[in-house]
Order: sequence, then C-alpha cells, then structure tokens
Amino acid sequence: MRILVTGGAGFIGSHFVRELIAGAYGLTGSDVIVVDKLTYAGNLANLTPVAGHPAMRFVRGDICDAALMNDVMRGVDLVVHFAAESHVDRSITDADAFVRTNVAGTHTLLTAACVAGVGRFVHVSTDEVYGSIETGAWTEDYPLEPNSPYSASKAASDLMVRAFHVTHGLDTCITRASNNYGPYQFPEKVIPLFVTNLLEGATVPLYGDGRNVRDWLHVADHCRGVALVAEHGRAGEVYNIGGGTPLTNRQLTETLLEIMGKDWSMVRQVADRKGHDFRYDLDYGKATAEVGYRPATTLKSGLAATVQWYKDNAAWWQPLKPARVE
Repeated sequence: MRILVTGGAGFIGSHFVRELIAGAYGLTGSDVIVVDKLTYAGNLANLTPVAGHPAMRFVRGDICDAALMNDVMRGVDLVVHFAAESHVDRSITDADAFVRTNVAGTHTLLTAACVAGVGRFVHVSTDEVYGSIETGAWTEDYPLEPNSPYSASKAASDLMVRAFHVTHGLDTCITRASNNYGPYQFPEKVIPLFVTNLLEGATVPLYGDGRNVRDWLHVADHCRGVALVAEHGRAGEVYNIGGGTPLTNRQLTETLLEIMGKDWSMVRQVADRKGHDFRYDLDYGKATAEVGYRPATTLKSGLAATVQWYKDNAAWWQPLKPARVE
C-alpha cells in the first residue's frame, strides 16, 4: 500500500507518520509519502526519528500546487490529509491563508485523488466546526455552526470532501477531533505555550474568566483513531474522535501549575478572544461502535508526560520562541 500524508511534518501529522513507520497501526508495510510546505508550524525535526527510513519519502510542497499534487498522487492507495492552518487567533487577524490552504488546498487534493483513482481519502477535521454547545456532546449529525474564520474554513473543507464523495464517488471519511496535546506541538497552542512560558519563568495568559470548556485528546489517541477510521470506516461517513476529558481553561491551568510546581501568581488574565466559543464536547460513540476507537491516555498521565517532554527538549522548542509567544 502507498499512503500519502499531507502536513506530515506538523504536530499531529508527524506523530501519525512516526507511528505508521514504526508499525503501530494496521497499515504496516506501507510506503509513505509525506508532503509538507514547512510553514512556521511544520518542522523537519519532527520527523528526525524516522529520517532516512526506506519506507518514507519526504516532498516539500504546497497542497495548493495542482501539478505537484497530481504527481505525488500517482499510485497512492490512501490519502490522510492533516495539512491545515489551525490557529484560531491567527485566523482572526488574517484569514487569507486559512481559506487558501484549508479550502482551496483540500479541493486541489480531492481533484488529484479523483484523477489518480485513490482508494480512500481521510480528511482530518476539528470539533470546532460544530460551534459551541451549552450542554451535552455533539454527535456527527449535529449542524455545522463555525464561529471563527479557522473553523469556518474547516467546515467548508468538510463539505467539499462530502461533495466529492457524493458527486464523484470518491471513497472519503472525515474525522473530527477534540483539542490535541502532546510532544512536538508548536508553542503558540495553549498547553505548550503555558508549559514553555513557565519553564522560562514567564507568566501565562488566561483568556477572560477561564470558564471556557474544551475536551482534551492526546495526540497518540487521535492518530490511532484516524488510523482506525482509515482501515475500518464506512465510505462517506464522519467520525468524532474525542478524549472524554472536558475541562475549563481555568482547571487546565491549575493542573499545569500543579504539575510544574507553580502557583496562581504565574497567571495573568487577558481580554477574551473575539467570538470565543464557550464549550466543546464530543460524543465519540460512533467511532467506538464502528471502528473500535477509545481513548487510552488519561489526562493526568498525558499532561505529566507532555510537560516532561518539553522539559527534556528545550533544544526543539526554544528556537521556535525567539520573542516569547504570549
């Protein structure tokens, strides 16, 4: 089998590639083509553990480049599409790159996949396309109500994937995941931002009153869920991949402070983000029933291991924060 992984040098994509090459999934023995533009969040260092492996080929390129995508798509059996602009704050100040990469780039890939006769196209999306939910948890049939330019661009890409399945018969699956955390995450995201700031002796910025709720999912669980959907998901279906661990931002902050031996004096409250969704929570029962997905990493152990990774790998993250990200 030949597998094309887009965004494979990013945080989540690189974890998938490292585990795929290591034989952690049922897709073992595959040849893997990794495509990544290496923007600020893409980093070849993320692939160091598998660099030079005979089963992997790295291609630096833009998923909006139709000629390149047509070329790398030849002979591909499975596409796992992680490549995306994903930081909400950046989308609020400048949404252009989000529309280009997340919508136009996904369209380019889908078109190339149809031309090449790809067997399956797995599109990795986000719970943020659902908007905000006051109580309960989203199932896959919940209406899409995105509230940020980022989530709107992902919702648009989800609909494009659906359209290519219905119109062109492309075998597609969509996964929608909770907030990810784990090693190699770029330090603009809340957990690595807070951890690295605290390691540097800097304060951490907490939006508003800290009552916003997010469901947290370790990257290892997320990628295993994506692999299960790639292997066993039904064509044309959407699968939620959740962590089952919703926390307020304040609770998350308190947990990180406790792990790192810090107190609330290291927290500074900042003005809330525009259009800040209040609460996310995913029902992943469908993924459990149909593909056998369940999260395996507890939040307590996952956060402790993540903090330790950043402590042990300052050489990886310090160059990414030349002017402290706050």
